[in-house]
Amino acid sequence: MNSGFGLPAMGLATPIGTGAAAVADALFTGTRAGLAAREGFIPGRTVPVGAIDAALPDIPAGLEAWDCRNNRLMLLALEQIADAVEDATRRFGRHRVAVVLGTSTAGIAEGEAAFAALQRDGAWPAAFHYRQQETGNLADFAARALGLTGPAYTVATACSSSGKVFGSARRLIRAGLADAAVVGGADTLCRMTVGGFASLEAVSGGLCAPFSANRDGINIGEAAAAFLMTREAAEVDLLGVGESSDAHHVSAPDPEGRGALAAMAAALDDAGLAPREIAYVNLHGTGTPLNDSMEGKAVNALFSADTPCSSTKGMTGHTLGAAGACEAAFLWLTLHRAHNPAGFLPPHVWDGTPDPAIPPIALTAPGAALPDPQGPAAMLSSSFAFGGSNVALVFGRGGRP
Repeated sequence: MNSGFGLPAMGLATPIGTGAAAVADALFTGTRAGLAAREGFIPGRTVPVGAIDAALPDIPAGLEAWDCRNNRLMLLALEQIADAVEDATRRFGRHRVAVVLGTSTAGIAEGEAAFAALQRDGAWPAAFHYRQQETGNLADFAARALGLTGPAYTVATACSSSGKVFGSARRLIRAGLADAAVVGGADTLCRMTVGGFASLEAVSGGLCAPFSANRDGINIGEAAAAFLMTREAAEVDLLGVGESSDAHHVSAPDPEGRGALAAMAAALDDAGLAPREIAYVNLHGTGTPLNDSMEGKAVNALFSADTPCSSTKGMTGHTLGAAGACEAAFLWLTLHRAHNPAGFLPPHVWDGTPDPAIPPIALTAPGAALPDPQGPAAMLSSSFAFGGSNVALVFGRGGRP
């Protein structure tokens, strides 16, 4: 088995809570409290979204040009790992800590508001700067906020963005360009993404129901997650990364799930693990007809019908560019014995009506747990994006499962 890269610190903000303790409590009980109907995203229509209601921190002095909700949300997660990052800078130097983050929305919400003001007032708002909505600003802002001078860049591959950062950061460390890295990502609710998915007829009319015969689309959410990654083993380690690019279609997945299967198999191979050694799979599980159909085929083909699995998007909604890091954080909490001493698995929250056209997979019920809550374990999480950009990550604890 791959010895892995340690993830000693994790920060998280989601629609079901902020911080490790609050999110763990909500995650393992299967709450849907984070999804609520809101107006203003689609003209004339109210849709359930996963919004974060926590107070967001102020932008540090001197970084006002980067001020947007997406960066403030990222800062909320970064503050939770700031001590660990500062310790890494003392050990390695500020120039030896990289920042690799993923996003898809950046500060588009601020751009929407600024354009509305331009139409109304005839001038751009004084506080608006185009930098706020540049896709690459997330890592730039985070590096400046943390005082880091190592390599810093943003990955933007739609819904696989913040999953791919783990592989990117690991390559930087292996290449000798950094000794540690801040990885993760953020995405923020805005009208462009909600309206865009609605134009694709991919937004559910109610609460999403991944893998249900009644599924009719996604709920969109927002989230931020941040990790410190080092070469040293931790309670939770990154064991494997698998990526594929099947380029089947600009927005639809390969209906047979070949790209998804290739990414998951590559992650297992990278980790040196067999499918039977995976204790739980976090599904991409969007609730769209096409995604769930192809993913069910891929998961059944690789793991059969026995490996426990669930989609957590029934609790948070689809957090788009933040989904990979957000759901990696859910695995971090699931594996971390201090945060999950009973070994609970995230339940699959849906309407309970299976689709007979999807090959059988073992969707977890509330209260499901690892057979050995304190023993070695490995888990896999996948993210599948537009254009066939796929990534799968394997995390583990305590040696070979």
